[in-house]
This record gives sequence, C-alpha cells and structure tokens, in this order.
Amino acid sequence: MTDLAKNSPDVTAIAIGRNEGERLVRCLTSLASRVSRVVYVDSGSTDGSTARALDLGAEVVSPDMSRPFTAARARNAGFARVGNSEFVQFVDGDCEVDGQWLDRALAEMAANPRLGVVAGRRRERFPEASIYNRICDAEWNTPIGPAQAVGGDMLARRAAIAEVGGYDPTLIAGEEPEMCLRLARAGWQIRRIDSDMTLHDAAMTRFSQWWKRNRRTGHAFAEVSWRYRNGPEGFWKRETRRAAIWAGLLPVILLLALVQPWFLLALLIYPAQIVRMARRDSDPQDKWARAAFNMLGKFPEALGIAEYHLRRVLGRKSGLIEYK
Repeated sequence: MTDLAKNSPDVTAIAIGRNEGERLVRCLTSLASRVSRVVYVDSGSTDGSTARALDLGAEVVSPDMSRPFTAARARNAGFARVGNSEFVQFVDGDCEVDGQWLDRALAEMAANPRLGVVAGRRRERFPEASIYNRICDAEWNTPIGPAQAVGGDMLARRAAIAEVGGYDPTLIAGEEPEMCLRLARAGWQIRRIDSDMTLHDAAMTRFSQWWKRNRRTGHAFAEVSWRYRNGPEGFWKRETRRAAIWAGLLPVILLLALVQPWFLLALLIYPAQIVRMARRDSDPQDKWARAAFNMLGKFPEALGIAEYHLRRVLGRKSGLIEYK
C-alpha cells in the first residue's frame, strides 16, 4: 500500500473518474507527496477503481447514481470534502499531473491574491495513436495569459470556488467554463501559465468517438450561451452561431439552390474555408487534417445545439453524451 504523503497542507486534490483502470493509478500516483489529501469521486466504476484508489491512500466518494450524474456533480462532491485547504487541484482521472506543476501554480497564486484559477498545458499522452488524439493535443494548446476558461484540470483557490457556489450540477458539459464566467463576474482572475500541467489520455481511435465529443461540445455551446444570452460577455455566442451557420443555415441554402447553375460554385465555400483555416495554422503538422476536421466538426456541434434547444422547448432534460 502506497500512502499519499502529507507534505503540502494547503492543497487537496480532487480526481473524478469511472473505469479509468491504469490511467487512474497514474493519476493518483502522480499526486503522491505533492498534496495533503486526495479525494477520488467515482461514478459507478466496475473495474475495481475504488479499491485501487483506497490502496493508494485516497479518500473515495461514491455519489448516489440513482440521481442524474454529471462531472460537475462529481467535482462538487469532492469539493465538499476539501475542508479548510487553501487550494484545490482538480484533475480528471485519465490525467497524470506533471511533477513540477504544483510548485509553479502555487507560486503564481502567491504572487496574485485575486487569482482564482490557474492552469497550464494539458498534453495528450498518445498523440501518435490517432488523428483524433492529435486534434485534442492541439486543442489544449490555448493562449498563455488571462483566460475565459481553462478546462477540467486546474489549481483553484478554495475561497473563490466557494464564493460562486461551485459547479452547476445540471450541466452535462461546459461546467468549467460556466463556473469560470461566474468567477470572473465575482472579480476573480483566471490565467493559463506557460507550464506543463497534465498528460491526458483521450483514447480516441474511432470516428464515432470524435463525432460524439463534438456533439457534446455543441450542446455545451448552446446551453451556456443561452443561459447567459443577455450577458455583456457574449459567452460562446460566436461558437454557437458559427456552427449553426456552417452546418445548419448554409446546407439549407445550398439545397434550395439546387435548381440554380451557381450551385456547384457555392459548394466551394467549404473547401475554401478549409484552405483558409489551414493557412492560418502556425503548426505545420497535420494542419490540413485539423482544418478539415474543424470544418466537419461543425456538423456534430450543430446537432448538439439543435438537441439542446429542442429539449429546452419540450421541457426535457438532456442526458450525458460520453465518447469513451
């Protein structure tokens, strides 16, 4: 049995997961000797994850699975166990935390008392496994500096999370950006620094997984942007509008234009946009593939947007959209 060390009394780590297997072991082991406590929230694993977590010295929380389950609800369940820790390291159970991350993140926090959330670079563990993993790896590479949102892995100031009431458990996706919006409104700062933070294992090897992931993204765009539709930030309105236009409005216009001779020319708008995106991409590796998938990804995003609004009008709750 390996005990998680108690050398950092100000940091409690919260890991969430389900059936992560060896990925969870790597996650919890990477936190050993770096935090005071690890709380693992398990969402109904059947692979022995809870026993492994206990063997590694983590506290295990198993929420009532008879109620609708979301990642937000899992993180809140872990946060309820934080106690008086000044800082909380949130991490997904399929991620391994970099050995230097917490020192760098805590130094950033110490330098700025209004910094509520700090994150670094999340990287894919196996980018060579598939084009979908490589797309994820590029997606994680967001700009350094002030940010609207940073993703599921982050070091947070407990007081900031408590002030805004934590995550919204009703959201099936987009819970972290939505919480970061509330943090910013409360006067807290959010920042990404130039430091490796976690290794993530997307394990995406099939087109269907990529499609579901983008559909979930579209759902998140729609729900959060609709919730804050009157806000001055215009949060995710551009992303929602872009998917709706490229994968909703334009295909309808093109279908209506079938009887016109310029229809064939109109079809060129899609490859033209792919060329435009690829030429703007500063990373030469896979840039044409990324541009093509970025364009194609608007269609599952638009589907997720449509699903959310249809359910909203009908008064129905959305279920989880999981890609693995």
